[in-house]
Amino acid sequence: MSIFDTALNTHAKSLTARSQRVEVLAQNIANADTPNFKARDIEFKQVFKNTLEDKMQTTNGKHMALPIDTNPDGMMYRIPFNVAFDGNTVELNVEQAQYGKAAAEYQATVNFLQDEISGLRKALRGE
Repeated sequence: MSIFDTALNTHAKSLTARSQRVEVLAQNIANADTPNFKARDIEFKQVFKNTLEDKMQTTNGKHMALPIDTNPDGMMYRIPFNVAFDGNTVELNVEQAQYGKAAAEYQATVNFLQDEISGLRKALRGE
């Protein structure tokens, strides 16, 4: 079963992180008119790096330890161009653009995962 884990693990973790980002961006859009709502985002690179570094461990006491991030889940507040009078930092055009980009990245990850599964199926069939 470890061959499946190594083949699919990276794309599966990537898909989870991208899914979380799409959810956060959708929450921002849904709360565009909520007073004092602060727009948030997930930095995909940070989350993905943390999931990969979970496996990395030092094998010798003289090796350098990995730096501990202060924000391991990658969640951050978006710095707005213009703040609304009610304290809301959601800028609908920015959020919609980020959502579109994140949705395309999510779909690309799904396609990569489907290609990996298709390749494994062909290998198991002997094609």
